[in-house]
Amino acid sequence: MPSTISKKICMLGDFSVGKTSLIRRFVDRQFSDQYLSTVGVKISRKTVECQLAEQQKQVNLQLLIWDLEGNTKFKAITPTYLQGATTAVVVADVNRQVTIEHISDHIECFLSVNPKGFVIVALNKSDLLEKDKMENIFDFISFKNQDKVMAIYATSAKTGLYVDEIFQKLAYQMIQP
Repeated sequence: MPSTISKKICMLGDFSVGKTSLIRRFVDRQFSDQYLSTVGVKISRKTVECQLAEQQKQVNLQLLIWDLEGNTKFKAITPTYLQGATTAVVVADVNRQVTIEHISDHIECFLSVNPKGFVIVALNKSDLLEKDKMENIFDFISFKNQDKVMAIYATSAKTGLYVDEIFQKLAYQMIQP
């Protein structure tokens, strides 16, 4: 019987970038066009199986996914929500430039509380953008803590593009010795 461990992931980003939709796609395999603003924090759970190759051992990892509201007026309480997280997904909406410009702010906020943490950037709603414009966004992005950013994905909560990959990559990072 594989052991089960729990780890915390925080979803960060401006309001209406698709944090909740990415979680719903991953946890419930659902998507809705209805916008529901997250108030405070909502915690979702999903268990994933991870195979530790070098130890020939399977681990069940319960992901505790903290969906933090994107409204900037609550910035003062955000750091307390971030405590104890190993990783974060910073989400931006590829159709709203300002959300892309705020990526580094969200990364800095997370790492100020969790300096040993790691981040994945999700450029969400990529299904709504032409491929060449998407490539331009990748060229534009840069941050101070590049070594703490594991990957950048062009995601779509609607189609499911790279949603599972994000959480699988984070899961394997969290179980590394």
